[in-house]
Amino acid sequence: MEQYPHQPSEPHRRDGSEQAAGHGHAASEGGRAAAPGHGHSHGHSHSHGPAAPVSLHLRKVIAAVLVPFTAAVLVGLVVLWPGQTPAHKRTGVGFDRQTQQATVTQVVELSCASANASGVPPTGDTSTAEGSSARQQADGTCKKATIRVDTGQDKGRTFTEIVQPDQSRQLSQGEKVVVAYEPSAPKNLQYAVTDVNRKFPMTLLAGIFAVAVVVVGRLRGVMALVALAVSFLVLTLFILPAILQGSNPLLVAVVGSSAIMLIALYLCHGLSARTSVAVLGTLISLALIGVLGSLFIGWAALTGNTDDNTGLIHGLYPSIDMSGLLLAGVIIGSLGVLDDVTVTQTSAVWELHEANPSMGWRGLYRAGIRIGRDHIASVVNTLVLAYAGAALPLLLLFSIAQSSVGTVANSELVAEEIVRTLVGSIGLVASVPVTTALAALVVSADRGGPAAAAATASAGARTAPARGGRGRRRKR
Repeated sequence: MEQYPHQPSEPHRRDGSEQAAGHGHAASEGGRAAAPGHGHSHGHSHSHGPAAPVSLHLRKVIAAVLVPFTAAVLVGLVVLWPGQTPAHKRTGVGFDRQTQQATVTQVVELSCASANASGVPPTGDTSTAEGSSARQQADGTCKKATIRVDTGQDKGRTFTEIVQPDQSRQLSQGEKVVVAYEPSAPKNLQYAVTDVNRKFPMTLLAGIFAVAVVVVGRLRGVMALVALAVSFLVLTLFILPAILQGSNPLLVAVVGSSAIMLIALYLCHGLSARTSVAVLGTLISLALIGVLGSLFIGWAALTGNTDDNTGLIHGLYPSIDMSGLLLAGVIIGSLGVLDDVTVTQTSAVWELHEANPSMGWRGLYRAGIRIGRDHIASVVNTLVLAYAGAALPLLLLFSIAQSSVGTVANSELVAEEIVRTLVGSIGLVASVPVTTALAALVVSADRGGPAAAAATASAGARTAPARGGRGRRRKR
């Protein structure tokens, strides 16, 4: 035999007494409680919408921590704010070259042999990948594309380009492309197709994303899009130029990430104690990620200079600390997922407290951490798979080479991703107990005054087992 909690009472009538009940006031006359025999209880608290504000005492305690931190972030932004990005002479390599927009006006098929596009290696050996490709190109059908430049000082100028049969990007008539311009090259070789113009599909996808966020999220969705725009502005106007100017990448990342965190969280979730607790949890977790990242990047001797792009950056701006840039990337990359975890945990503890105001901080912590364990499992898996997906071509290359797991993990290119993933995951895992404990301590230590005490008493009366009616014993 087990006694089950009483079932919910019948829906309230739409009268004035219900309206009073909706705000947590007892529906009694002259200070007397309603009689038990009456149809329904009026002491019910709001569990929807924004969380009830905490007491002035707690707001002062939270402000004592966050106001100096916010002031420090503002000072950091002013001190580190970059001037003009240092100029450099274009190298014509990778992204460091002049580009223009162009259109493919005509595509004609012809034999690769007549186009002199390729030839068999002098040795005649076609067993190698290069030799096999050369033979395929010599015997295959190439394309001769005519491209018109649409922007820049040479607008209207045309040039031709031979497209190999095994080339991954095949051109078609009417296609919009991006061409690189090298003024020091011979006139007939100054332009070359480098990429496809993807502006329209990318803009359309961004529009669909924005509409979906606003339709589902409504006002919160609009605020989320505004916060996203502000984050992008901080990244492009402060973080990137400040690093190029020679400021310490780690310091810039800490200040910039803190500014993004404060703006995004308060803009999306409102200026409240609940949001402030999420900010504190995120801040502590970011500090842990920074310490662990700095320790293990130095211990593993990771230079941060592992591919053509980082090599080009180091060549153009030798003063940039590439290992510091790697650590800055770890901090910024972890921030977005941390926001999700800390806000979710804080909201969970707040809702648990509103559902049962008599629960102490230990009970709130235990209940909140049970929710957090499920969150940890999904978030860590998401983070690892996100990094694995981004590095999939690299992992495939190691698989083709039949390298051992130890050899692959020891290479700097993969070791960077491992350190990035594990350090970020440790910070995410730590954010759950840290944020849950902070939220439990804040709501349980609240000194709400007479109004909060009345709400707590009425909520406690509501959660007490009812005698008679539907609160009867049932057999399993």
